[in-house]
Amino acid sequence: MINCIQQIGLGVHDKDRAFRWIRKTFGMDIPIFDDEGEPVYMVRYTGDKVQRRHAVLAENLQGGSGFEVWQYLSRKPLAPEFTLTLGDLGFFIAKIKAPDVDAAFSTLMGRGVEMLGQVSRDPQGKAHFFVKDPFGNIYQVIEDAHWFKRGGWVTGGTCGCLIGVSDMDRSKPFYTDILGFDTVVYDEEGVFDDFTALPGGGDRIRRVLLVPSQEPQGAFSRLIGPGQIELVQSLDRKPKKIFEGRYWGDLGFIHLCFDVHDMQSLKKKCDEKGFPFTVDSGGPFKMDGATGHFAYVEDPDGTLIEFVETYRIPIMKKLCWYLTLHKRDPAKPLPSWMIKLLSLGRVKD
Repeated sequence: MINCIQQIGLGVHDKDRAFRWIRKTFGMDIPIFDDEGEPVYMVRYTGDKVQRRHAVLAENLQGGSGFEVWQYLSRKPLAPEFTLTLGDLGFFIAKIKAPDVDAAFSTLMGRGVEMLGQVSRDPQGKAHFFVKDPFGNIYQVIEDAHWFKRGGWVTGGTCGCLIGVSDMDRSKPFYTDILGFDTVVYDEEGVFDDFTALPGGGDRIRRVLLVPSQEPQGAFSRLIGPGQIELVQSLDRKPKKIFEGRYWGDLGFIHLCFDVHDMQSLKKKCDEKGFPFTVDSGGPFKMDGATGHFAYVEDPDGTLIEFVETYRIPIMKKLCWYLTLHKRDPAKPLPSWMIKLLSLGRVKD
């Protein structure tokens, strides 16, 4: 029922500037949709009031998941009132895939991107490094071997998140049993050298890296590939909730979205596991020609997870050319040539 990570939501105060930054930094230059509207189903997370917003879903056709760049139009988005620290509850870092971490580090540093520390290695020995965008969000560029195509950029798209949790043993079953990230790559406690460049990176933590045992499925599985989720629990301090006192869509990483099929069966499973849908569009919902059924659940700390069952996406809106998905075999990937058609919408600077 859950195919793969579709995208990560990013709340910003200037959609055009943020989209330009991720486009020029991470090569995410394919807008799947560019939509202005009112997320009427999300009022429980937007102050019990329908708000207006502008959102762009951007992809990198080398491979990986997307970013949904999201800006309020009806209110000024709020930043946290405190400095986010490793272990705070919610989405702390977005993971970006790269075929060659050292080459990506050199290239991004040469372009003037703010680097946090040097290339280091995680507990499994994989190379990675951290960067910060002009808006204060942190990204971890990690080694990844799965690519839809190569060439043109030193990174691909997103491939997961680092998420702060309050109780690892309570949170882990949500990510393993419901989301299917059921393989533990490592589960370690201590102070970690590869985190020292982060705020709170010198604190003692427990970190658990999870990946799915099942290969990605669905229409875009060849493009997106496998993902990972790293859970971090602070062991020396009481963490703060990243979105405490703020709305979904305020500044920072706002949700982790999964591509799914058979939403009704997934709803039943979530109910049985004690994590009912908190939002459910109940059927097709349109965004700039893209159509799908979406729903949200919360992890044990209230971190928002989105599910989307995609029915249709635009290939070239000007020609009214759309790709219909919901009548296909839901587990079968699209042919590569069909995915490459998305490049017709590439934004060029």
